[in-house]
Amino acid sequence: MADDTLIHDPAGGMPRLLEIMRRLRDPQTGCPWDIEQDFNTIAPYTIEESYEVADAIARADWGDLEGELGDLLLQTVYHTQMGTEAGLFTFESVVKNIADKMVARHPHVFGDESRDKSAAQQTADWEKIKAAERAGKAQARTLDGVAIGLPGMTRAVKLQNRMARVGFDWADTQDVLDKIIEESQELIQARDAKDADEMEAEFGDLLFVVANLARHLDIDPEAAVRRTNAKVISRFASIEDALAKDGRTPAQSDLTEMDSLWDAAKRTERNISD
Repeated sequence: MADDTLIHDPAGGMPRLLEIMRRLRDPQTGCPWDIEQDFNTIAPYTIEESYEVADAIARADWGDLEGELGDLLLQTVYHTQMGTEAGLFTFESVVKNIADKMVARHPHVFGDESRDKSAAQQTADWEKIKAAERAGKAQARTLDGVAIGLPGMTRAVKLQNRMARVGFDWADTQDVLDKIIEESQELIQARDAKDADEMEAEFGDLLFVVANLARHLDIDPEAAVRRTNAKVISRFASIEDALAKDGRTPAQSDLTEMDSLWDAAKRTERNISD
């Protein structure tokens, strides 16, 4: 019979969590659901937990952040347990690798380089070190190593940053805005031709250029759209609240009325901000 002393020790720390995951994955006595999982099935949960961490930060809910960070840590433990079982890597090797990487990427803190440098210079140095790391992994091309699993707009910006570092970039935002107009016109042409495949391609081109505009304006496109999503939720809630006063729902209203209530919500937001 397994010794559960560590499992039930509140002060067990990281060893306790690692043991819990090991036991959950035990083929004989573990949880059937946990045993069935693999890297591919767990990856979506890892992405989801990352977003929930970001959401807690955006809401400044520090108690919730504590819990979400634990959920995210569990994802690392889950992947490393599966890696251990497959003989690929261990939790200890993962920790060693990231620790080594942080030391190597901060020679101005852990080495003999001067700390007297600007944030911009530090960013440039960081990119040089990362480029050398990619070269060591046979990732010699400019766009090698940009993670496929990133959110689309975030990955677009990272790809654009890589290209910009070797001189492939527009000079200013007006060039980008002109390109947005061009791509919009091409999307309209695809729509008018009723070509579904071409519409998707042109829509993707338009989004890619919009991401580039965000980069030129020093805006995080993912943060911008999250902000707009939150704004939409708030305004539509105002519409629902206004209709509820008459005992109605949005389905019992029409576009003209809801549009008017939307504008009223916008005016209220402006008055509050003023």
